[in-house]
Amino acid sequence: MSAPFPPALRTRFQRYIEEGLSGRAAALRLKLSPSTGALWTRWVMTKGHAEPAPQGPPRGKGKPAPHQAFLEELVAQDPDITLFELWDALADAEGMRMHYSSIANLLSRLGFT
Repeated sequence: MSAPFPPALRTRFQRYIEEGLSGRAAALRLKLSPSTGALWTRWVMTKGHAEPAPQGPPRGKGKPAPHQAFLEELVAQDPDITLFELWDALADAEGMRMHYSSIANLLSRLGFT
């Protein structure tokens, strides 16, 4: 996925819209496509800004998220527990099966190593 346009460009675009230019004219002045101008104009008119939306999947919505407290409790009880033991405990207690890396990523976000 490509990176969003820089905030300075978006700010200049918003200024042109507020000065009364159309989205197409503002986009052509900044050497953007007319469709980008139309989209950003809609954002400026409805949201009040043309800032980019966050990219990537939303955080905290994956498979292990509902079981976070259970996993934290297991790690607190036994700090030397292995990832495979966590996986087995989660499968036995909660009936949930997921990839080991999903558990590892959650633990990493929580600050465990």
